[in-house]
Amino acid sequence: MTAVVAAMTFVATSANAAEKVYRLKLAETWGPNFPIFGDTTKNMAKMAEEMSNGRLQIRIDSANKHKAPFGVFDMVKSGQYDMGHSASYYWKGKVPNTLYFTSMPFGMLPTEQYAWFYYGGGMELMEKVYSPHNLMSFPGGNTDVQMGGWFQKEIKSVDDLQGLKMRIPGFAGEILAELGAKPTNIAPGELYTSLERRTIDALEWVGPSLDLRMGFHKIAPYYYTG
Repeated sequence: MTAVVAAMTFVATSANAAEKVYRLKLAETWGPNFPIFGDTTKNMAKMAEEMSNGRLQIRIDSANKHKAPFGVFDMVKSGQYDMGHSASYYWKGKVPNTLYFTSMPFGMLPTEQYAWFYYGGGMELMEKVYSPHNLMSFPGGNTDVQMGGWFQKEIKSVDDLQGLKMRIPGFAGEILAELGAKPTNIAPGELYTSLERRTIDALEWVGPSLDLRMGFHKIAPYYYTG
């Protein structure tokens, strides 16, 4: 589950005496051509401009430009950007409760999660968590149930996790740490090279469809469902 985080205020500029054009800046965690996620923000910006007859224009700055893939929360909160597209487990150290609004082990399926957001009080709870930071958050895409990850070596028992350096954020990372692994976080644009160069021993990303586009199957022989 990805999220769109927006500041509660933004600036309008006059196009003429009758109408205003709203120009917003969006920071994303991903690169400009990142599979699926990069397309999501581009499509959203295009739809917003079309539906507003050009009055709502969103400029997208990828991680390649702002150089802070894990800094989206802070950049929007400080007013540097009007909104951002990311995953809330990237700022769990600042606001731990935001973990419940993204993917988590033994969590909800996409339909269940959306039902909770829109009919079970999830949106209200998310507003309560973000409002002290003068931010609003909205569901910004759902990646479905995530897999266990790609590994350079076969995992036969818990003993094989001891000292294993793995890119895996959020609750899943905390669970693996309890089992002896060493979870770490790596910017999405650096995942492939980190695994290829064996800076890490394993990584968890999303699922078969997106992972195939990332090419992880070319550099890691073992894939587990979790």
